[in-house]
Amino acid sequence: MGARVQTAPFDLAAELAGFGAGAGAVVTFSGLVRDEGGRLLALEIEHYPGMTEKALQAYGETAARRFELTDWRVIHRHGRLSVGEPIMMVATAARHRQAAFEAAEYLMDWLKSRAPFWKREIGPDGPGDWVAAKDSDEDALARW
Repeated sequence: MGARVQTAPFDLAAELAGFGAGAGAVVTFSGLVRDEGGRLLALEIEHYPGMTEKALQAYGETAARRFELTDWRVIHRHGRLSVGEPIMMVATAARHRQAAFEAAEYLMDWLKSRAPFWKREIGPDGPGDWVAAKDSDEDALARW
């Protein structure tokens, strides 16, 4: 169980080896840098070391209690990430599939709305604006 923030790519298969042993369900999600219709080359992701890890750990521990998880993992990358590269992953394990799915969605909604990361789009003309929060992300979080 735990959260990590790192610059290096992660190997999803390696991260899941032995994950959730004994659970009835394991749910995973991996987010990738999308090209936004060809206008994006990369994302630049910044964070505050120490604060970010504590926040992700707290979200994970809350999910573990709320959904009775037997295991969980959150990995989020920072730095410059090119289109197609993995940004993050969430994995949850529980006795039953509904709890594992709900916990994964809960963690994703918290990450999109509250995790202390700042993202800037980099297009063919260079760095653009920092990405603003979306109302749809806030709406998703409100359901919890």
